[in-house]
Amino acid sequence: MLKHFIQAARLRTLPLSISGIIVGSSLAKFQGNCSHSMRIDDCFFGCFSENNFTIFWLAILTTIGLQVLSNFANDYGDGVKGTDNEDRIGPERALQSGAISPKQMLNAIKITGIITFCLAVLLIYVSFGKENLAYSILFLILGIASIAAAIKYTMGKSAYGYSGFGDVFVFLFFGLLSVCGSYFLYTKHFDYSILLPAASIGLLSVGVLNLNNMRDRASDEKSNKNTLVVKMGSENAKKYHYFLLIGAFACAMSYTIIRPKSSFELLFLIAFIPIFKHLHTVYKNKNPKDLDPELKKLALSTFLFAILFSLGQIL
Repeated sequence: MLKHFIQAARLRTLPLSISGIIVGSSLAKFQGNCSHSMRIDDCFFGCFSENNFTIFWLAILTTIGLQVLSNFANDYGDGVKGTDNEDRIGPERALQSGAISPKQMLNAIKITGIITFCLAVLLIYVSFGKENLAYSILFLILGIASIAAAIKYTMGKSAYGYSGFGDVFVFLFFGLLSVCGSYFLYTKHFDYSILLPAASIGLLSVGVLNLNNMRDRASDEKSNKNTLVVKMGSENAKKYHYFLLIGAFACAMSYTIIRPKSSFELLFLIAFIPIFKHLHTVYKNKNPKDLDPELKKLALSTFLFAILFSLGQIL
């Protein structure tokens, strides 16, 4: 049974989910908390305190909790609605296969939701303490909204994933909130320039979702799951995909121009080599089934971008 829940958690999605936290934390460490005149070793040992390391790991765990919660809810929602069926191209899901019953998955969703909420409360307390009550309330609301968004993607009659709004929520929560929120947890202030790398992570994350929906377009349409791909059609979905990934590149480049530090900031360009190769694959694609292996490539490329972009802020 444990093996099936681990499979339902879709561990391969976790690197993508924490990419925003990595970028937001690096921006906070090397821009929000550190003077540009400091040496690298001063930044490592002087700026990122023990408290900040606690914030980092709690933010990572909270994000992982939200991603696992989303994956469980997605498995449950699509399973009970019959969207996961024999027409689906991707890997067989837990409810679809019968390995986990709807009741068992619903219990797992409740437990994961409670654990994630507790992690979020602890993260907020460690970051803001008792002195910043307004910030604590704001982030508590954002935490509850994140949990609700993770659950409501496919669950319930008003599931927003069935109305074509999944892309908007992924951009907001995986991109803007993940990067800007984690940045604020450390610095207690906001810098508008970080919206650009936040948008890069958001657009790449939406790209993964769009690719998934391109793969599943036929089965989603048959099941009345009206994703943006179903609404716009395959060819327009490809053009939308180009816009998302090229837009992510443009946002990251714009940030390095606005906030120049050193040539090492361009390290992230390495991550766009497999991403642009992926775009060529999508351009030539005729069979949606062949898009399935591209999901892992794009997700890992996004994670690589987050790592390299963050290193560029250090060196």
